[in-house]
Amino acid sequence: MSAFDARDLLDCYARGVFPMADAREDSRVFLIDPERRGVLPLETFHVPRRLARTVRADAFDIRVDTAFHDVVLACAAAGPGRTETWINRPIERLYLELHRMGHAHSVECWRGDRLVGGLYGVSLRGAFFGESMFSRERDASKVALVHLAARLIAGGFRLLDAQFMTEHLRQFGATEIARAEYHRRLARALEVEAEFYVGGDGAAGSDLGGSAAFAGGAAAGAAGETGAGAALAGGRSSNLGSAAGGALAGGGRTAAVTAGAGALALQLISQAS
Repeated sequence: MSAFDARDLLDCYARGVFPMADAREDSRVFLIDPERRGVLPLETFHVPRRLARTVRADAFDIRVDTAFHDVVLACAAAGPGRTETWINRPIERLYLELHRMGHAHSVECWRGDRLVGGLYGVSLRGAFFGESMFSRERDASKVALVHLAARLIAGGFRLLDAQFMTEHLRQFGATEIARAEYHRRLARALEVEAEFYVGGDGAAGSDLGGSAAFAGGAAAGAAGETGAGAALAGGRSSNLGSAAGGALAGGGRTAAVTAGAGALALQLISQAS
């Protein structure tokens, strides 16, 4: 029997199941299909007022896929009050494979040359499966989530899967649905061909039409917080640009976010409601 690989894992996501482990150093991997599932409806995604001010201020440089492995490692690291995480080394390797295949992505918050927060997940057609997030500065993971939601809305995604419901995610409009309803929503999302790199792969300055376990460990972003859970080639900056012609797909790995990206992200989310 061949070893379980990234393509097998993609098939699992298409069936509505996802991997977990009991501990970082435990090599066993379990496939989970919860009776109740947390989802973040993109058409009703809510940004709390205080967080909206932080997003609009462009407090962080937002980049995409410039440090995917670093984000996974930060999510897998032990944190205050949590000595074990569910991202073991086999799961880590599987996500790196999915990233190389173009199916796993990170949204990152940078402060100069320091990665201070972010999240990662898996994309498959019109569905995005959020896996984990972390923060080393206040609100960093939350800001990354807002930028992810804007990107998914701009790219035509239909489902943002949060796996498990938490109070942290409830503030963004997350809801809990039954397994059967989740599978129905997933099936509809998989009928859609969405685009994570909006405007084309690596097309700097591409137009957005003139406007564009996850739950695990995602406690509100205090400094030094980590989520439940070496930059790879091909990363991009997340250039949201101005309302007249911003870009969501960046061309350079190290370029900082374009001024006004936060305002555009909030506009996209508002227009989706």
